[in-house]
Amino acid sequence: MKKIIIITDLDGTLLDPVSYSFQAALPALRLIKERRVPLVMCSSKTRVEIEYYRNRLENTDPFISENGGALFIPRGYFQQEAPLLRCEERSGGYRIIRLGEKYEKLRRAISELQDEGFGIYGFGDMTSEQIANITGLSNEEAVRASKREFDEPFLFDADENMTEKLIHAVREKGFDITRGAFYHILGKSDKGKAVSLLTGMYDRELGDVCTIAIGDSPNDLPMLRNVDIAVIVERRGGGYDPVLSMQNFERVEGVGPTGWSRAVMRYLEEVQTDN
Repeated sequence: MKKIIIITDLDGTLLDPVSYSFQAALPALRLIKERRVPLVMCSSKTRVEIEYYRNRLENTDPFISENGGALFIPRGYFQQEAPLLRCEERSGGYRIIRLGEKYEKLRRAISELQDEGFGIYGFGDMTSEQIANITGLSNEEAVRASKREFDEPFLFDADENMTEKLIHAVREKGFDITRGAFYHILGKSDKGKAVSLLTGMYDRELGDVCTIAIGDSPNDLPMLRNVDIAVIVERRGGGYDPVLSMQNFERVEGVGPTGWSRAVMRYLEEVQTDN
């Protein structure tokens, strides 16, 4: 008998890719709450963005911000806490394990890349109104999206050859690049490393656990590779992301929260648990 842990992306997965609504996922969310299944949000979104959705969902579980930039564990959540890590701090009611690069260094790299002729435009170059225009977020939501700590989303419109040059230039500076709805420059962190660390904590606390991750974009790949059951939902317009489609992941029909709800309902019934 295993304890299920659900780990989920937000944009385009639990949240609708256009409206950012989780309405279609409510039946599954209710079942999760009834069965006391931990729901870990693992997103490219910022700490304050994720906190907004945690409050709306009355979620009190750990979460992972900015593509694995940091792991936030509510104080007292685990009775058997692991030893303190060098990259760890305590703030705002959390035990925070920083895995990503500091935002100031990422912004410096963006500026250097711009000087080198790459036509990139990061969130740090935009007003909240501009972020709202390109994301479809409200201005209030765009302000939360601008509160970056470990990861910088940016726009880059170029052919495949120029994109390869950009990737090379980013890596030459000691950073990495990934893609969801936008390109992202980040340090040597990713969702998978954060998920692996958190899973170890759950194992120590609960014994053998079964981790289920749900995603839709290339930046979810490390997360999906570090769980027991990896599930992808359809993207806007139908079909699955081509990068994720190359992997042997489970697939569910339905875009965003519609597919998400089907996945949760299916696997909560199929996996034998002690929830």
